[in-house]
Amino acid sequence: MYYEAGHIFLAKLGKTTLRPGGIDATAWLIEQANIKSDTKILEVACNMGRTMIQLSKKFGCKITGVDLDKDALKKAEANIKKNHLEDKLTLIHGDALALPFDDASFDIVVNEAMLTMLVGDKKDKALKEYFRVLKPGGLLLTHDVAFRTSDPAVQRELRSALSKAINVSVEPLDATGWEALFCKNGFSVMQKCGDMTLMSLRGMIHDEGFANALRIVRNAMKKENKAMFRQMFRFFNGHKKELAYICSVGIKPND
Repeated sequence: MYYEAGHIFLAKLGKTTLRPGGIDATAWLIEQANIKSDTKILEVACNMGRTMIQLSKKFGCKITGVDLDKDALKKAEANIKKNHLEDKLTLIHGDALALPFDDASFDIVVNEAMLTMLVGDKKDKALKEYFRVLKPGGLLLTHDVAFRTSDPAVQRELRSALSKAINVSVEPLDATGWEALFCKNGFSVMQKCGDMTLMSLRGMIHDEGFANALRIVRNAMKKENKAMFRQMFRFFNGHKKELAYICSVGIKPND
C-alpha cells in the first residue's frame, strides 16, 4: 500500500487541480473579490503556484505565496519562471499559524484545501492569523470539504474514513460548522456548496483536459500507484451524497 498524503500522491500522478470543487469553485471565489491590478493578495498554502499565476495573468496584480512544503515551493518557483512572472509573484516558506507579515498587510487572503486538514484548535489559530493580516474590509477566500450531514456520529465515521483514504488526519465541518467557525473568529461569511469533483472522471476531464486526465489515469494504473488510487477513488465516489465542497468568503469588518 502507498502511504503518501493524498494531495501529494495526486500531484505526482500529474494532477494539477487539487481542490475539492475544482476550477469552477475557485472561479466562483475569485468572482466575489473584485480584484484589480493594485490589490494586495496573500495565498496561504500556494502549493505549485497555479492559482497565483492565473490571478496575476488575469488581473496584473502582485501576489505573495506562502507554503510549508519546500518541494511544492520549488515547483511553484519553476512554474513562475516558466510564465515569466518573477516580478509579480513572491514565494515565502512559512507557517499559516504564524504568518511573517504585519497587521493589515493584505486586501485578500486566499486559502484553498487547507483548513480541512487542520485539526483541533489549529483552524482557529489560522483564521486569527488571516484576520490579523487582512486590512479592514478585506476578504478571506477559502475552499474546503464539507459534510452534507449534520449527524455527529455519521460525521465522526466519515472523518475517520476520509483520513484513512488520503493518509492525512482531517477535520471537515458541515456548512453550519464552517459558518460558525468564521463568525467566531471575527468574519461575516458568504458560502457556496456543491458536488466534489476531485476524484470524479468527469471532474478530472473538466479540470485537467482530456489528454492530462488520460495521463493521470495511466499513471494511476501503474503497479506502484494502483492500490492508493483505488482507495481514494472508491472512497470519494462512494460518498458523493455525504461530502461536498464549500467555498467561503469571509469579510473582515471595517474599523
